[in-house]
This record gives sequence, C-alpha cells and structure tokens, in this order.
Amino acid sequence: MAAAALRGLCRHRTRKDLMSRLAAIGLAAASLGGCLGYDGVVNRGAVFDQRKLAQVKPGMQAPQVLSVLGTPSTTSTVGGDAWYYVSQRTERDLAFMQPKVTDQHVAAVYFDKDKKVQRIADYGLEDGKAIDFVTRTMPTPGAENNLITGLLKAVSSVNLSPF
Repeated sequence: MAAAALRGLCRHRTRKDLMSRLAAIGLAAASLGGCLGYDGVVNRGAVFDQRKLAQVKPGMQAPQVLSVLGTPSTTSTVGGDAWYYVSQRTERDLAFMQPKVTDQHVAAVYFDKDKKVQRIADYGLEDGKAIDFVTRTMPTPGAENNLITGLLKAVSSVNLSPF
C-alpha cells in the first residue's frame, strides 16, 4: 500500500515537472516568436516612381504636375515656387536597435513666376543629410548644445543689477 502511494506521488511529481517544463518551453517560444516576424524596413513619405517623375517636363503647369505626382510632401516657404516630394527608407536589424537610413530621394520641382515647371531635380542620400521624419528637424552643424554652452548661457542670463 505504501509502495502504491509512493508511485502515485512520483507520478504526480513527474506530471507537475512535465507541465512546468512545457510552460517554460511555451513561454520561450512565444517570446521568440515576436522576433521572427519582424521586418525592420520602414518606408516614409511619397512613393517615389522614376517613371512618373520622367513625365514631368519643363513648361508644364502646376495642376498638371499635381495630377502626375500628387500632393507634394512640402513646398518652399518663400513664394511657394518649389515642390518637394520626399521618400525615405530605413532599416534596422532588431526592433530595439536604431534605424539606419538606407535610401532617400527628394524630387524637387521648381516653378517660374507663371507657375510653369522651370526645372526638375532628383536628390539622393549621397547629395545631402538624412531628414528626420519623426522630429521633423534636420541636424545643423554648430547647433549642438553641450554642457559648456549651457553653463555660459546660464551665467550670461543672470541679472546682476540691483534695480
């Protein structure tokens, strides 16, 4: 009778170990499963198509350009005489890593005073800096803030006059 009870206890313990092992394996598989389907490629901005850009010719009216290329990503702030179509592709190996800009195109359509296409330009990543789509800023050389700059600004803003 004691042997039968001991066998039942061992079987229960083995079943409990088996369940905990299966739970651990299931948890590991579920946590790794999120990494397997990760595609680290993100496309932002206008869909860049060289064939459509080739359809735009000097002398075309602005509404015609709008019908071929669609709404521009941005326009020039002074006079609105240039439209920019921005496309960017970023890639990252793992979800927690910083993305790297792998491709960027800026198609610029410049207009004259009569709103006719004057010229078209296609700028790639090698022609300039990468645009930060998230914060909508571009890094400017010399504008970096550091500890010494902060201290100098704090000291210069102190008002020492008694009145």
